Amino acid sequence: MMDQETTPRDYGWIRFASFVLFFAGVMRIFDAIWAFGYEGRLPQSLKHALLGDSLNTYAWLFLAVGILLIAAGISALYLSELGRWIGVGAALFGALTAMTWMPYYPEWSLLYVGLAILVMYALIVHGRSSGLTYAT
Repeated sequence: MMDQETTPRDYGWIRFASFVLFFAGVMRIFDAIWAFGYEGRLPQSLKHALLGDSLNTYAWLFLAVGILLIAAGISALYLSELGRWIGVGAALFGALTAMTWMPYYPEWSLLYVGLAILVMYALIVHGRSSGLTYAT
């Protein structure tokens, strides 16, 4: 396959994807901190949630996803091929975990999913076809 000339647009998409991954990771860590410390009454509908009714379970999941998203954002920014694919997987996983809250916060969940789709687009289309030099 012939490398194409790198354009500023490709770099812009990669930077966008890196920023979104990093920011989403930070937000997921804030979600985890909230879930670990929440002492109030849980919504009745949480009993039918995908991963059960324990906020502790969600807190550990959010913490793991947050760390993964931050690592993916940093490595994609440094144009790592491995980081790019971890970023695609992290964006997919972040979107799937956002869907677990779809019945409770549909607008925010859809926003997370939409941003994840844009990140996957940026990393797959502009990372591959741009002829970027990847770090080893």
